[in-house]
Amino acid sequence: MVRIQLPQSEVLGEDLRPSKRRLLVLAAYLEKIYIVVKKYNGVFLVGGFFRMNEFEDLLNSVTEVNPGDVVTAEVLTVDGDQANLVIDGTGVEAVLTLRELTNDRDADINELVKAGETLEVLVLRQVVGKDTDTVTYLVSKKRLEARKAWDKLVGREGEVVTVKVTRAVKGGLSVEFEGLRGFIPASMIDTRFVRNTEKFVGQEFDAKIKEVDPAENRFILSRRDVVEETAAEARKKVFSKLAVGEVVTGKVARLTSFGAFIDLGGVDGLVHVTELSHERNVSPKSVVTVGEDVDVKVLAIDEEAGRVSLSLKATQPGPWDGVEQKLAAGDVIEGKVKRLTDFGAFVEVLPGIDGLVHISQISHKRVENPKDVLTVGQDVTVKVLEVNTADERVSLSIKALEERPASEDNDGDKRQSRPRRPKRQEKRDFELPETQTGFSMADLFGDIEL
Repeated sequence: MVRIQLPQSEVLGEDLRPSKRRLLVLAAYLEKIYIVVKKYNGVFLVGGFFRMNEFEDLLNSVTEVNPGDVVTAEVLTVDGDQANLVIDGTGVEAVLTLRELTNDRDADINELVKAGETLEVLVLRQVVGKDTDTVTYLVSKKRLEARKAWDKLVGREGEVVTVKVTRAVKGGLSVEFEGLRGFIPASMIDTRFVRNTEKFVGQEFDAKIKEVDPAENRFILSRRDVVEETAAEARKKVFSKLAVGEVVTGKVARLTSFGAFIDLGGVDGLVHVTELSHERNVSPKSVVTVGEDVDVKVLAIDEEAGRVSLSLKATQPGPWDGVEQKLAAGDVIEGKVKRLTDFGAFVEVLPGIDGLVHISQISHKRVENPKDVLTVGQDVTVKVLEVNTADERVSLSIKALEERPASEDNDGDKRQSRPRRPKRQEKRDFELPETQTGFSMADLFGDIEL
């Protein structure tokens, strides 16, 4: 390898010919010359493999490279996180780092550029080596793409484009579109507040361009606008197919204290907690789980308000279906006290069926309040007195299974042994003797001696 150093004046000035002559004389003795042209401190270093007839053409083609130039360069090598290039028509070397190649910091540069590949890049600045006199230029592919993207974006506000999320940043998401970095504020990510923005990193989705300002390097987009428009179209389509009374399939979207929201394919319908199960006072999370597919019955539709009322229990067999085969008067069964009132206790005898133990049926002893003898959750044995399927009522008794106290029996005997009171004789109507007839009191009772 032959390395030849020439002053700048001899390469670019009037003294170029003598220098070229000396090089060409040397080339006459060599089949090839290794030349590369590097400029630093007013000096060019020449090196690279060229045939003798090509060497003179190269010397004549050497030109200046300035920051801001858009040039074509060939990839010589890929080393670590940078690619080494040579700018076409100059022989000047350049460096393309991973950061200036893509916004994806986790990308593998070896998958993005290959040796021998030709790239169009933007010259950023000159870089002088610390330990050597080597001069190179820092170039950027992504900034050139960004410049082109800015030109394409101007006047496109309101247009929907596909972007890729590169990072979750304070206040929103950083996205990339055709090499240009954009920003989606947190309030414009979704229709609902998004607490965890990290889940969007790496995703691609459609977003609407809200603002483009190349001078301020401002590029604002909104994903929420696209979501709302898509949802509106989906709601319109879903409402056109829904009908009160029909059974549809949906997916549990989210749970609240008052019920479960079911995604019907663009419309969220509400299953109120009272419509989740035939059982009373159930928790939504004890009946369904998020992501579960369920069949629900449409109870009501309000398209203007965008609301749909649904029922899960209406699609399931009711507790009173076929109760005649499960429960009959005279049956003795185990139950659990579900709630207490002033007039009695409700005992669950079958899933979803509560029977009433009236206060008079709790005990043979006088009970002032059911809470004095029973507690919620207590297991009790009851006797079925009556099953009324029409009114969905069951009458129960606890005392019917208990022996009557002996004192009560004795008291009863005593009460039976008491003689009955004779009936009061009815007053007889009679007429007093009339004085006109000639009768007097003396005539009736005789003379009375005083």
